[in-house]
Amino acid sequence: MNFAVIIAEELSISAAQVQSALDLLTEGATVPFIARYRKERTGELDEIQLRQIADRATYLGELMDRKQTVLDAIEAQDKLTDKLRAKIEQTLSKTELEDLYLPYRPKRRTRATLAKEKGLEPLAKAIAALNQSGKSAGSLETLAESYVSAEKEVASAEEALKGASDILAEGVAEQAALRSHIRHLLLTKGLFTSQIKDDYPEGSTKFEMYRSYQIAVPKIAPHNLLALLRGEKEGLLKFSLSFDEDQILGYLESTQIKTKDKFVRAFYQTMLKDAFNRLMKSSLTNEVIAEKKAWADEASISTFEANLKNLLLSAPAGMKPTLGIDPGFRTGCKVAAISETGKFLEYQAIFPHTGEGKRQAAAK
Repeated sequence: MNFAVIIAEELSISAAQVQSALDLLTEGATVPFIARYRKERTGELDEIQLRQIADRATYLGELMDRKQTVLDAIEAQDKLTDKLRAKIEQTLSKTELEDLYLPYRPKRRTRATLAKEKGLEPLAKAIAALNQSGKSAGSLETLAESYVSAEKEVASAEEALKGASDILAEGVAEQAALRSHIRHLLLTKGLFTSQIKDDYPEGSTKFEMYRSYQIAVPKIAPHNLLALLRGEKEGLLKFSLSFDEDQILGYLESTQIKTKDKFVRAFYQTMLKDAFNRLMKSSLTNEVIAEKKAWADEASISTFEANLKNLLLSAPAGMKPTLGIDPGFRTGCKVAAISETGKFLEYQAIFPHTGEGKRQAAAK
């Protein structure tokens, strides 16, 4: 993975600039030092661009390490195909990487695990084959009868079908493409809602504007989201991410159900609802909230940074003309003049220690 090329494309700058910045960072130089004293090496990159390069390089480095761990873990299970390896190696997202790894991650004993131990995986595969082929199944209970076993603790055909459903539901919940699509739906169509708990009467908290609050996930302001999360943490607010569950179940059915057989369709509809509600909804909701919180944190830091910059650049002695000098030997002393209203007037480099300024003046 060529970090310089990836970051250059994302930031719309040259790979040579990025590589120079990465080399300096690797040597131990700080972002302010590079921005101030190594402009000639980075092609005049400013502190904001350098910080973006540093942060993205850190992210990609962590991603590379995690990829290797994931590849090793899947290979140890002898399940690493060329197609899966290519997907893992090409991804630039930690979230997508974890989605790809989910089916191979070591699990605690789940309902699907127990069903497999009872020998119900062939039944699950048989039902999946019926769904794909579109063949008429008749009653699925008849198909499940041969899996009833006192020895394996499968008491009835209904219990066998429930175990097969658990196996199929886990398979659906671990599909990276499905998780990605539903996550996108939550981010674009979901609603953040909140209510103040009944223990707190009107006017008794600092979160009154969130007493009965609802806003689309894409439209929420960073400070509003952070306030909602604070209110929830302090035990004053009930905060949640709501969405149209029927839309998501409709999407799952449209992508997963292939047959027209009414028995298999009914089985799959129940299974998909269980897969979403039991295995996907909670984790995907938490992922979306975490993603939006990270966005809100970054936006709030940027706002604080801008406010601090304005404060530091405000006139220290009131409305007076100001002359600022940044001393330097090799590149000269930079002089900037600011009017009494803070308007930039002029900038010039002078060389009082070498007489360069006098020579330049005489040459004119």
